[in-house]
Amino acid sequence: MSQSEYENDELVFFDEDDTPAENTKDREVWNLLVVDDDEEIHSVTRLALSDLEVNGRVLKFYHAYSGKEALEVMEKLGNKIAIILLDVVMETDDAGLVTARKMREELKLDEPRIILRTGQPGYAPEEKIIKEYDINDYKTKTELTRSKLVTTIIASIRSYQQILSIKQNREGLRKIIHSASNLLEEHSVKGYCEGVVTQISSLMGLDADGIVCARAGSMLDKDDNGVYVLGAAGEFATYINQKLENMHDTRIVHQVIQCLLRKEHIFDKDFTVLYMCSAGHEAAVFVRIGKDIDETHKQLLEVFLSSVSVGYENVNLFHELRLAAYRDWLTKLPNRTEFINLLDNIDEEKIATGKMVAALVDINHFADINDGLGQEVGNQLLIAVADLLKERLGDSVGKGRIGADVFGLVGFEEDINPKVLNDLFKEHFKAGEHSLLVNMTMGLAKLTDSEASGLDIIKYANIALNRAKRNAASNYEYYLGEMEEQTFWRLAMMRQLRTDFSERKLQLWYQPQVCLKSEKIIGMEALLRWPSKEGGFISPAVFVPLAEYSGLIVEIGMWVLEESCRRIKELQALKVDNMRIAVNISVPQFRDPHFVPHVMKIITNSKICPSQIELEITESVAMDEPNIVVESLKALKDFGVSIAIDDFGTGFSSMSYLQQLPLDRLKVDRAFVKDIGEGRSSFFAETIVTLGKKLGLDTIAEGIETREQVAYMQNLGCDEAQGFLYAKPMPFDELVAFISSYQPGQYLQ
Repeated sequence: MSQSEYENDELVFFDEDDTPAENTKDREVWNLLVVDDDEEIHSVTRLALSDLEVNGRVLKFYHAYSGKEALEVMEKLGNKIAIILLDVVMETDDAGLVTARKMREELKLDEPRIILRTGQPGYAPEEKIIKEYDINDYKTKTELTRSKLVTTIIASIRSYQQILSIKQNREGLRKIIHSASNLLEEHSVKGYCEGVVTQISSLMGLDADGIVCARAGSMLDKDDNGVYVLGAAGEFATYINQKLENMHDTRIVHQVIQCLLRKEHIFDKDFTVLYMCSAGHEAAVFVRIGKDIDETHKQLLEVFLSSVSVGYENVNLFHELRLAAYRDWLTKLPNRTEFINLLDNIDEEKIATGKMVAALVDINHFADINDGLGQEVGNQLLIAVADLLKERLGDSVGKGRIGADVFGLVGFEEDINPKVLNDLFKEHFKAGEHSLLVNMTMGLAKLTDSEASGLDIIKYANIALNRAKRNAASNYEYYLGEMEEQTFWRLAMMRQLRTDFSERKLQLWYQPQVCLKSEKIIGMEALLRWPSKEGGFISPAVFVPLAEYSGLIVEIGMWVLEESCRRIKELQALKVDNMRIAVNISVPQFRDPHFVPHVMKIITNSKICPSQIELEITESVAMDEPNIVVESLKALKDFGVSIAIDDFGTGFSSMSYLQQLPLDRLKVDRAFVKDIGEGRSSFFAETIVTLGKKLGLDTIAEGIETREQVAYMQNLGCDEAQGFLYAKPMPFDELVAFISSYQPGQYLQ
């Protein structure tokens, strides 16, 4: 069968009508016994291998559905069975292993090759079972795709054929099997390759003196296509892990490369270069023999190489898996696990100097690069950053990629400090066709405690990193002990807030708002209150940021809106009409894709007029997510909801942007009101009221506490006011009593 016919790497399930015709009649065959309690496995195996031809022979299939049936077939055919495809789990969990043992020990069948298969990886045989009962290969059924099954069968048939051809040298055969079994214990590529040289030399009756080389392209930790010495013995041992070209003997270099290029053995009167390959993992074994090799020894070597090639594949895969466990696949830097190991093993004398520091470097807005330019560009950017760190920081600095866009560094402070790292990130990074200038944030932790674990150090640097992300003035923070206490406090507060909210302990208070012309109450602002265990209330300045950070603000915001709508209905029932309630909205609520429809649904279900709800946003909210905010507010404005902007004038808003907002009202911040009085004026308050008039917006002054402030704002033409002069925030029951007893102008006499 040609290679192209194996390009489909899956076992094909044919219909009964598609079964190939029997082709073993009047031809030499290889007898293959399929032992499995699943009829479908028999059919699939037969159909997948039906047209396979090896050395001029086709396969003849025998079938058994239990260990007992298999032993009966084995007893009848004996060593004429070339291969046994043996299921591990049949009538019992270890039926296949029991069958293998009886075959070898009781029936004394040494020649047939056994390939263990299982659909339940949890029943994997122990290594000693593989060794003692001469198992050729062990695979899960899902692992045995069509091409791998064919490859395994061909390799096993060759092994069987060669075993038969050298029956006269039974002692040598046992030595090969024993050698291959011992080599399977080696999980080190280096150790395995040294073992190959040693065993080949032993087979040939020579002192161990040779090398094993492999193409670097098959190794996970090599980035070039050079040829490296992976194992060696005798005088060549000093070249282990070096490039082959560094060897002093140019003839060896030439012959090894020729072997790898030609993919075949080279036999010479003075030396032999043996080609070994399994599943793409190839190697050339150079052995200085000094005599011609007869056919018997060549056959011995073929069988040996057939056996150890599978082992060579396994140790390569084990090596790659081990590297994958400790190395980032993209940047080739140590991953989080290995970086923590690096921190765990820092020399105590270095820590004692007090000059060691660990840092976490987080690329800002990396998700935007992935979303806007594509993941491939994002990956190329990460590689570019890793390459720059490797090139500019040198080997004295430990490096790792410990998160999607977070790099870890450890070394002396002269190499790792904000200035050095900020200077590095002033450069543009090449990512495909793009040249990107990126910003980053740093969290740094000085290493002063030799007892601190790698995980502790990562935690300290991460705490500092999170602090730095909240620091608008700088892109870095150094870890301080009190930061951890603050972090624990924040986490405890967030847990308590979530608990109290779920138990409906949060309260909604209301502060009346009045019309400066009529002095009548025209609305109120809903203000969230969180009772503390000690009595009193926790400041909104404390818990609102916690609620926003944890995402709980979205649920709380919906509850506030529902509660406000319910109170409007209660006021209407008390004949208090035309009152609006202002509800504050935060950035996380706008980011919620269901925010707008939820608001509309709550208002609709409450059966109140949408204009009785006023959504208040701060200037910072308006500027943080401008596109989302404008789009959402326009939809709600069209629905009938009023929109106000709070704290206006305290930030740095773009006037052109503000004109895009569908506003109804500007709030004059209390910071611009508090200085009014006793002959003092407020330029900012005057500017905001004038701006409101020009934009056709109402204005409301916050923090009104004196009659002078009322008179001043009235003279400016301000429309509304709220503050302690009129009323402090109060629970709903007190609000109802206040409204019923309120007389316009009573506080202005």
